[in-house]
Amino acid sequence: MKTSSLFDNLEFNESKPLITVLFETNFTKEIRIAMAQGTVMKEHKTSFPIVVEMVDGNVDFGVEQKNLQLKKGDILALESNVPHDLKATEDSVIRLTLTKYDSSERVEGVAKK
Repeated sequence: MKTSSLFDNLEFNESKPLITVLFETNFTKEIRIAMAQGTVMKEHKTSFPIVVEMVDGNVDFGVEQKNLQLKKGDILALESNVPHDLKATEDSVIRLTLTKYDSSERVEGVAKK
């Protein structure tokens, strides 16, 4: 069994999203993305499917020439190679589920752009 908390040691950075690996299992990597209001993750994509869950806050989620306004409780799944971007419209906490084959370092790299 593995446990973690989406809210323990939660911090926001005014200049970039903060990425925290909560834990890894045999089939997924669970990641927290903390985005201060106004921070962005520029357009990017992954070679694997992902699941995005809005734990708290609101983000503009750009995908397939649409701008979705994700709010607390929203969840979406993206297939591989789908370009998307995020902008926090308020302080936000996002849970990102990656396949075990994907890299948490890739997500950290996107956050630094």
